[in-house]
Amino acid sequence: MKIVIKSTNFELNQEIKDYIEEKIGGLEKLADTFSREKYFDGYLGKGKPRAEAWVDVGKLTKHHKTGPYFRAEVQMHLPGKSIRAEAIAENLKMAICQTKDELQELLKKYDEKTMAKERRGARFFKILTHLSPLAWFHKRKGGRPRAEGL
Repeated sequence: MKIVIKSTNFELNQEIKDYIEEKIGGLEKLADTFSREKYFDGYLGKGKPRAEAWVDVGKLTKHHKTGPYFRAEVQMHLPGKSIRAEAIAENLKMAICQTKDELQELLKKYDEKTMAKERRGARFFKILTHLSPLAWFHKRKGGRPRAEGL
């Protein structure tokens, strides 16, 4: 998964970058459940990763010293879906953690929907291909199958 980090109204240090990559990168396991291959290789894909996360962290104002003024926003682009989470907290790490929790819930919900859609399609295909009971060959005690109606 590709993670792009942007900061607003403050300097982004390596510790915060590592923390973001650890928390948001942990969601890669959930994002890989519905993206089997790592990259799009088709005509429209052009080598892009299947899952991207755009992270925007920052301060709401420069002059406030107390209160919830740290903001974290994450937008994940998945095949056929875009998921967004935002949180405001007193601590930057708390805001990142809250967005990760919200994204985790949304990813689980999206995964359940895609699995239900696949199962629904499989059930419909099974109904379409179901053969009549009269079309089956039955075995006798001798072990040879016999055709119905002969």
